[in-house]
Amino acid sequence: MPDLYLSNNPSQENLEEFERLESTLPPTLRRSASSLFESLAIGTASGTSTPPLPSTPQAHENRFQQSRLGRDDGTPTPRIPSGSKSAHHHLVQRLQHSEHSRSSSPIPMPKPKFNEEIHKPAMNTSQSSTGVLWVTERATEYGFDVQDLDWANLGQGAPEHGDTIPGSFKRPSSVPVPDYSKEYAPTAGIKELREAVANYYNETYRQDKPSKYTYKNVCIVPGGRAGLTRIASIISDCYLSFFLPDYTAYAEMLSLFKNFSPIPVPLDESDNYEMHLEFIKRELDRGVSALLTSNPRNPTGKCMTRTQLHNLHKLCKEKCLLIMDEFYSHYYYDDNCSGSSISSAEYVKDVNSDPVLILNGLTKAFRLPGWRICWILGPEDYINALSSAGSFLDGGSNAPFQYAAVDFLEPLKVKAEMKALQIHFKMKRDYIIKRLSKMGFHFTDGQHGNIPNSTFYLWLNLSHLPGKLSNCLGFFHECLHEKVIIVPGFFFLINPQNLSRLEDVIWYHFVRISYGPEFDQIVKGMDGIERILERFGCLPYKVERH
Repeated sequence: MPDLYLSNNPSQENLEEFERLESTLPPTLRRSASSLFESLAIGTASGTSTPPLPSTPQAHENRFQQSRLGRDDGTPTPRIPSGSKSAHHHLVQRLQHSEHSRSSSPIPMPKPKFNEEIHKPAMNTSQSSTGVLWVTERATEYGFDVQDLDWANLGQGAPEHGDTIPGSFKRPSSVPVPDYSKEYAPTAGIKELREAVANYYNETYRQDKPSKYTYKNVCIVPGGRAGLTRIASIISDCYLSFFLPDYTAYAEMLSLFKNFSPIPVPLDESDNYEMHLEFIKRELDRGVSALLTSNPRNPTGKCMTRTQLHNLHKLCKEKCLLIMDEFYSHYYYDDNCSGSSISSAEYVKDVNSDPVLILNGLTKAFRLPGWRICWILGPEDYINALSSAGSFLDGGSNAPFQYAAVDFLEPLKVKAEMKALQIHFKMKRDYIIKRLSKMGFHFTDGQHGNIPNSTFYLWLNLSHLPGKLSNCLGFFHECLHEKVIIVPGFFFLINPQNLSRLEDVIWYHFVRISYGPEFDQIVKGMDGIERILERFGCLPYKVERH
């Protein structure tokens, strides 16, 4: 370990580094580590083990109030004065003893993001990292390198991109660069690719529909975030609703533009964050005229049924702009891995009058995230506005990659590719669920179950684990020591206006695990989590070490 982490007093260093880690979090999330410290102190002072964090937002709030006011039986909870030497000593001891096999476990010391001694006129230094970037920064400070095969990066939101999937087409190793591709591409994309996208959606989802997409209904964008940013720039004077938990990058996109008011709507954990239509109707009744959601959903891995999606369209038609992030639509496992998928394109009645924008691209389904070639489908008027926005926001997508992508979108080729993808990723999903179930995690199937039927994410509940492991920051800390990267659940609280009422729904007891990487990384990640649970004495079986 580098000298940076060495200390004459390892227990003192342990707590100080944990506090430094907390200091790198966005302000609305800093309570997580403070809450963990407080619970550890209470457990030490009362001579009891620390109970796991609860499994519902209300239970979390009750527990947080209990830690301030007393136990359920009315007996005042032993308190250690905050900031006192005694409090500090108890916290150090609690963190130290909960390690089970180490005298201390320092968290990587975050480097200051900005040097406060240097004056930076007009620079916004309060911008915080998104969840994936934050965990990667912390892991890098602890020695992570993308070339280091000892690490299992189960935090990155990208699929394996090599020639590793049986039946999948070979990833391109070179891209032609003809003279005509050296010019700027139109900000709406080259006509050939726009036509290919429109044809794919017509053949796959709209064969029985009289209204068909044309190239004029397609805008090519340099990545999903760029597409969302373009959309955010063209909507104005409206309330935009979105549902929690969801994609972490929405937070920055929604906070950047002031031409609309974003309204977060927390979903209920008890039925695995089902997006019930009464939620939508309630939002429409209070004046919402734009709705943003991912389907399938990141991080829960759940996809709406065709009936639910159809009803959503009927509810929003002519009342509300429906913005559908469908990047994971081809990672769908409920149809026997046949290559089929669910898309809003199937429920658009008229492509030029129904206010529906659909985002997708090569990033996930074609496993080419580095190409940054994505698209938006929608009515011509919206597409024209999105094209204009591209002229001052991002300048358009890479021209040679657009020409190379045209052949990928032949409908029968896509279906064969998606079938291979679904079989492979379902195998990885089933593997991690089998491993984690054996370790004592609980999974249920069905509409309200927590087994994902889409994406390559698992939304893992830690609430049954002891002490610091039940807190996503504590679990993240321990994973770093096993060279495993996961994303703490509280990053999926998208709160662009810092609404205080949303603090009660921060997911302290969840982490997102990605089974996007190659299978050997999945195995290493599960082995690392197993070692953590073994150290904390909470495995339901004995591990034989050779």
